Amino acid sequence: MAETRMLYPLVPCLDVKDPQFDGVLVVTDSITKLTGNLECLKEPIEAYKKIDDAVGKDVIVLTTDVIPSKRLIFAPTGPLNRDYDDVRRFGDAAEKGIARAVAAGCRAPLFVRPIDDSFPKGGPVATLGALQSLYVPIEIREDVPKRATKVDKMGVWCDDAEWVATEIKIVAAMESGRQAYRDIGGSDPERMAAPKVAEYVQNLFKGSCVKVQVVSDSNVFKNEFPLLAAVNRAANGVVRHQGRLIHLQYEGEGPIHTTLMLVGKGITYDTGGADIKAGGVMAGMHRDKCGAAAVAGFFQILALLKPKGLKVIGAMSMARNSVGSDCYVADEIITSRAGVRIRVGNTDAEGRMAMSDVLCYMKEKAPSEVNPHLFTIATLTGHSIRAMGPNYSIIMDNGPAKKEHASQKVQASGDEWGDPFEISNIRREDYEFHKGKSEYEDVLQSNNSPSSATPRGHQSPSAFMIMASGLDKHGVDSSQPLKYSHIDIAGSSGPFPGVPTGAPIVALAAQYILPNM
Repeated sequence: MAETRMLYPLVPCLDVKDPQFDGVLVVTDSITKLTGNLECLKEPIEAYKKIDDAVGKDVIVLTTDVIPSKRLIFAPTGPLNRDYDDVRRFGDAAEKGIARAVAAGCRAPLFVRPIDDSFPKGGPVATLGALQSLYVPIEIREDVPKRATKVDKMGVWCDDAEWVATEIKIVAAMESGRQAYRDIGGSDPERMAAPKVAEYVQNLFKGSCVKVQVVSDSNVFKNEFPLLAAVNRAANGVVRHQGRLIHLQYEGEGPIHTTLMLVGKGITYDTGGADIKAGGVMAGMHRDKCGAAAVAGFFQILALLKPKGLKVIGAMSMARNSVGSDCYVADEIITSRAGVRIRVGNTDAEGRMAMSDVLCYMKEKAPSEVNPHLFTIATLTGHSIRAMGPNYSIIMDNGPAKKEHASQKVQASGDEWGDPFEISNIRREDYEFHKGKSEYEDVLQSNNSPSSATPRGHQSPSAFMIMASGLDKHGVDSSQPLKYSHIDIAGSSGPFPGVPTGAPIVALAAQYILPNM
């Protein structure tokens, strides 16, 4: 049985005066929405506003006798009705508000988001925002036990007992998935080297409905996943850094109507390899495993919510892109699992190498599955940040996925749940860019410039993966078309320094898991 693995319990609450809580945090755009059971909070905030113009602009803490703890925190969202306002206003305010509550000494805060109709998912998005702030890195939990949690529990207020119980179940599952994502994606390259990621995942799903299989044999890598083996080559001589391919599978009850096939990039540290990251840009490259972390986090949500009719097959391609005497180099020609001759152009384009053979493996399995949809998820390109900014996942479809408007559906779910996406397109120029430039090779892996300095630098890698995996034989012109979408999370995975966000697993869960509960 999968555990929620929450760092602290979420407690449903119908009464803002419940004495078990040592502070009340209110997140809203207007105190006029404090009605019913919350009416008592309005007067002290209005009174405080007379002496502090920051009310409604910044987070404030005030003392009041209307609640047992006497500690009231008000975190305003700001306006919600402008063209550019979205549901993230709730999450942002909650994240700031709970941080202030903790700083004020709260160990058992009650979180209140007054009911309104501005955004249907404003409540759970606000709660997830608060939980983002309460995360404690696994290294701290393990090494500094007295700092293992920021709170002992958090209450979640609502005026409907059934509704709040359902919301807590969903939010707790999503947060548990995000916690697994942060543990893997945000931890340092030794704590979450590939063998330790495998150990973490095996422990996470032990006794659950998720099956786990770990491939560690370098001969299997070499013979079955040669592109991944090339990336792993330099690190393979260091036992604690040796690569792993982690297979995951979930199958819901009842007739299966959809099969998701997820491949996550798990580069535990990216030195750039022989094309080394110079000039001080290597710091933060332990976060290059957030795509694989997203796969693990999504499976944790599956294990807890157990959607019916859905099958999910996942793979975490874990390797360290080390530099050394045995590292792969530009100009090497490597034949992929699909039989495609690949010329390496830049060893710092290792993510597409780590995923392409595993994508090919999924492609081979897909025809025997029901309504399959293949995905790659990766912190793949700096170009994605330059193109769309640091807060957005980017999704792009091949022809069969595009016919079903897959990207638009995921984007709509992301907008609703505060996990936003931008949509890009895979164009003919992307395929032409990766065509072999001589008779030696079929496909060129990359040019030798950074993606951020390359036109269409976040779109063309998806074309490479399609070509290298043989998915180009399964387009709209094929007798056996296969849906494929690539998600670049280089920007949305979170800031460094900072804590990973969990993107894009909330949006994916909203699109594929929640409708099947």
